[in-house]
Amino acid sequence: MRIAAVQHDIVWEDRDANFARLAPQVARAVGAGAELVLLSETFSTGFSMTEGIGEPEGGPSAQFLLGQAAEHGVWVGGSCPEIAEGEQLPYNSFVLAGPEGTVHRYRKLHPFTHAGEHERFRAGEKPATIEVGGLRITPFICYDLRFANVFWEAAAHTDVYLVPANWPSPRRLHWQTLLQARAIENQAYVVGCNRVGTAGDGTEHAGDSRIVSPMGELLATAAGVETIVLADVDPAEVTATRDRLRFIPDRRG
Repeated sequence: MRIAAVQHDIVWEDRDANFARLAPQVARAVGAGAELVLLSETFSTGFSMTEGIGEPEGGPSAQFLLGQAAEHGVWVGGSCPEIAEGEQLPYNSFVLAGPEGTVHRYRKLHPFTHAGEHERFRAGEKPATIEVGGLRITPFICYDLRFANVFWEAAAHTDVYLVPANWPSPRRLHWQTLLQARAIENQAYVVGCNRVGTAGDGTEHAGDSRIVSPMGELLATAAGVETIVLADVDPAEVTATRDRLRFIPDRRG
């Protein structure tokens, strides 16, 4: 499967403007052969802590993803602030929409307390693995990348990890290193999609989106501008890597 990470800027707290900006970028990714297109964390609002930023589950951001998936006949995913029925606070919710109207969700396990996300967003409860065209996909979101244990726990049934993010420039080395580390540790592909530009709160983002192989090789990388990174991922390569180097069975605890 060919996966595209769309490295994009975000108009602060303006969903309609972001939908208008992102639609042609999704189309370009599909034109380059992508069968799954990954957008950033909080692709429609930016990483905003503004009270009331949440939208209903299945709201405008999810509808945008569903519309793009149906229009192009591909899978499209990204995270957005969604409020579940009966709840007060939103989840940072990764939504993966399929071309036939299928929707899968993962709720960010680790709110970023350093920025106060734990005060504005609920924490998710468990990882989610989704099978798409024979590829086993496990999404995580931004700060989750720092917690190796959740990646380890999902490794046995994961071929590729998706990691949309709003990762800030001052810690870009951490982002780059941890993406490769998670691929090497778990002998799986890792697709990191980070935004670029300056957020409404002044935070700078350098992008550095990348697709990493099960051996830790950089298959595609991006600098600090809006662009698309693409790579072909193959579950057979994950199986072959794990058969050749049987590291995962040696884990204890």
